[in-house]
Amino acid sequence: MQDTTHSNLLYASAPKIYPRSVHGFFANLRWVFVLLTQLVFYGLPWIEWAHRPAVLFNLEARRFYLFPLILYPQDFIYLTALLVICALSLFLFTALTGRVWCGFACPQTVYSEIFMLIERWVEGDRPQRIKLDHSKFNLEVLRKKTLKHVLWGLIALWTGLTFVGYFVPIQDLLHNVWTANLVGWSLFWVLFYSFATYGNAGFMREQVCKYMCPYARFQSAMFDADTLVVGYDAKRGEPRGHRSKFLSTDALQNEKGLGHCIDCQLCVQVCPTGIDIRDGLQYECIGCGACADVCNEVMEKMSYPIHLIKFASENAIEKNWGLAEQIKRIFRTRVLIYASLLLSLCCVVAYQLTYRTTFRVDIVRDRNTLARVVEGQDHEMVMENVYRFQIMNSKESTQHFELSAHGMDQLRIETPQLLEVDAAQSKWSVLRVAIPATQATPGSHKIWLNVKCLDDDQLVSEQTVFIVPLL
Repeated sequence: MQDTTHSNLLYASAPKIYPRSVHGFFANLRWVFVLLTQLVFYGLPWIEWAHRPAVLFNLEARRFYLFPLILYPQDFIYLTALLVICALSLFLFTALTGRVWCGFACPQTVYSEIFMLIERWVEGDRPQRIKLDHSKFNLEVLRKKTLKHVLWGLIALWTGLTFVGYFVPIQDLLHNVWTANLVGWSLFWVLFYSFATYGNAGFMREQVCKYMCPYARFQSAMFDADTLVVGYDAKRGEPRGHRSKFLSTDALQNEKGLGHCIDCQLCVQVCPTGIDIRDGLQYECIGCGACADVCNEVMEKMSYPIHLIKFASENAIEKNWGLAEQIKRIFRTRVLIYASLLLSLCCVVAYQLTYRTTFRVDIVRDRNTLARVVEGQDHEMVMENVYRFQIMNSKESTQHFELSAHGMDQLRIETPQLLEVDAAQSKWSVLRVAIPATQATPGSHKIWLNVKCLDDDQLVSEQTVFIVPLL
């Protein structure tokens, strides 16, 4: 049974949940995902690529480094595509396997598991924690509570520093911490993310999943009767009831009219959101499989077949399907649509990233000068338009560029046509384009400014307009 003492949590007055520790296949799998996700999260900021962080979102310099890729704000389309890919992946895996993301890889679940491990290590398992919370305040309570919160705080602080390390080089960040020079937005986000980790994983836990996460609310739109979920086999388990272990054979239990569920309540006690899976599929269920692990332990002790609670589809439980029948139902219309869209988008993005140019060009007209008649390089009078011109080098080496223009007769560039841009840098310059004044026809004329990379023969052509006013 859950503890009946109500705690004033942030989003609802509800009984405090004391999850019992559990061992088994899904518990081990969950810790595998905890280790993998945290190795990636804590490790990536320390990996270097070409003498720079391999993954760095440098907002101040407006450059995003992803291993060999260097992206600029103009490459926002790739971020959009990445978000769409993540959304389609979520739809696909939800249609197939329910809320496995929530149960095994969601940051809320991962950090809650880490914080609960510390809690069990310091305060003990469920009975000891309940007893500690109901005991009178003394030095033992103070010692355990202080140690727990100190460890929580250290993990939360390191998590906050790592998070900011994706936006500021981690070595520079730690140097600023060591020299007490961490100020401004870096300090704010370190403290903010640390506080969010500490509060969400230490106190709010299941309340985030129940009341804050929108995924729990719209997941039913992606579920169908063939979606893999954590389910209770009511036909086999009901009617539930207590019985002696010595009366555990099917024959004796059939005489008593009982199913295999012994109503031990352990499936409720291990649930991190405090639900009873025997009541059917509920939006609070995060699909972690803890109830399946503990139920299998009980079934083995009672000499009953395991998998009274298991990962299976509603149809599989209702119709007693085997593995082969469930595999056949994977290739259904909803799944095929999600998979096709996801595969197509991934191929398009991969192609674009593979064959994209190693530089970007941005051209804007000079707002202070519409057009003007000046003396050209050969001392003749020309009609001149002025542009601000930027080349962004997305390679790790210096590149050399040649400029040209076309679209009007005798169109030429008056400024230097050869440019050099350092590795992973951008360069602004003034670009003056002119035609002979005697040939200038009033109006707005389309022209193209060409930028050719002399190092790899890539060419980018940008369209703009050449303005000739009425004189």
